[in-house]
Amino acid sequence: MSKAEATKARIIQQAADLFNQRGYAGSSMSDIMAATGLKKGGIYNHFASKDELALAAFDFAVEQVSQRYVRALKGKRGAVDRLKAIIHAFFTTPDESPIKGGCPLLNTAIESDDSHPALRQRTQNAMSRWRHLIHRVVQKGLERGELQPTVDPDGVATIVISTLEGALMLAKLYGDLIHLQRAKEHLDQYVESLQLFPDSS
Repeated sequence: MSKAEATKARIIQQAADLFNQRGYAGSSMSDIMAATGLKKGGIYNHFASKDELALAAFDFAVEQVSQRYVRALKGKRGAVDRLKAIIHAFFTTPDESPIKGGCPLLNTAIESDDSHPALRQRTQNAMSRWRHLIHRVVQKGLERGELQPTVDPDGVATIVISTLEGALMLAKLYGDLIHLQRAKEHLDQYVESLQLFPDSS
């Protein structure tokens, strides 16, 4: 990696933390300069605009989170174990989180609106990939006869993601991790209830 490439990568990583904690609108160019230790010209040498940097930073943040799920799923067999791995990977301590400020999907989905169409589209695409991951796990479980035939893959994705993100929102709002713990316990029970047990009719 060249010096220029290393500098660009560092800007993206530091901007990702900044945007995820303060939001895109809440992060000024002065904030970006302070976070990166670069002057405006140094930043614009690598990015044509704040919008371009925001998109690159969001992509970086999402990739870091995606890799966490890849690692969690490694070696896991069976739909229930894989679903639990996805759920448990979401619940990391602040020190373990690859990006400061919590889930970039939740944070960006709340902030992005019609005034930031490109960022909104990126967020939708990232969320769709997460939904597709869960959908695929459930679908394979159905094909292998591991889950009850009435289980709806899309429905499972909605329930898992909305429960996780809602619990995170409550935990951040109240500063209390009990909401995350309750959601984790509930979702563990929920995915276990999807199994097709040998003695079921």
